[in-house]
Amino acid sequence: MSDKYYRKIKIEDAVGTVLVHDMTRIIPGKSKGVGFKKGHIVCKEDLPELLKIGKQHVYALDLPDNQLHEDDAALRIAKAICGEHLEWSEPREGKSAISVTCNGLLKINTTGLKKINRISDIIIATIKTESICQTGKNVAATRIIPLIIPDKRIKKLEEIASKYQPILEVKPFKKMRVGGIVTGYEIYNGLIKDEFDKYVGQKVIDYGCDFVKKIVVPDEPDKISNAVKELKDLGCELILTTGGMSVDPDDVTRQGIRKSGAKILFYGTPVLPGAMFLYANLGNITIMGLPACVFFHKATMFDLMLTRVLAGEKITKNKIADMGHGGLCMNCKRCVFPDCPFGK
Repeated sequence: MSDKYYRKIKIEDAVGTVLVHDMTRIIPGKSKGVGFKKGHIVCKEDLPELLKIGKQHVYALDLPDNQLHEDDAALRIAKAICGEHLEWSEPREGKSAISVTCNGLLKINTTGLKKINRISDIIIATIKTESICQTGKNVAATRIIPLIIPDKRIKKLEEIASKYQPILEVKPFKKMRVGGIVTGYEIYNGLIKDEFDKYVGQKVIDYGCDFVKKIVVPDEPDKISNAVKELKDLGCELILTTGGMSVDPDDVTRQGIRKSGAKILFYGTPVLPGAMFLYANLGNITIMGLPACVFFHKATMFDLMLTRVLAGEKITKNKIADMGHGGLCMNCKRCVFPDCPFGK
């Protein structure tokens, strides 16, 4: 901070001075927060406490129009970078926190973000793009490093943010009508228990979707095809199939999906667990063929694709190829998905 913008005042002479920024108090291992807020008028009783937090001086500030205080700068930055379904807090210790206002998928323009973070004395810290977010989740924070900053730097940031707009946005999850198809003679004939509702159906319900109907069929392409058409006629927007997605000759689910008239966009993904995942479209209806791993692992390719579809993402082969980076689940003993690197 340039000397010409502030006047240094010894602590013993500080009574009556209006503080120009939040002052941090740290109790090691216990707390970190505001000890004295911006705008506080120093009184005699404050002097010992100011000394305890390491303040030998306080400052009076006189800013010209071409300079910005840290709080004003933080608000300008937050407003410039935020798209839909985000809000920001009033600055605290010069920092403004950004949080989401709905359940959805966080999208970050990482190119624009990097350009902004290359501007001297400005920082924006975020969680990873593609993060699954619930209402109120903090996803970013911003501040400037010094107490004041030239206005022209914030204008430069605003120009970059406008070019790459939005830097941050949240795509809200749509509540879709969902149907399920369970394939396999062993389930159709009652030889093993059907676990679709527990491991698959409940997930879409948890996202607020309307689960319309589940159909259990044997491993026969015609019956799988007819089940797809039945769910289509019931108004399902998303159809999930389980069983028959492996490489055995009697795994015929793909044939049944194709026979329904659906176009298979891809079968096989660079994501583990979930390599044998299928994605198809039947007009405006999305069909997902789920591999057996969904009945064992908490998080798989199904979880990643479900949130992208609910967020209205256009799925392409290039996007699937990109998912190989971050597409390996670490199989942690204590799974914390979605708060982990998987799928990001």
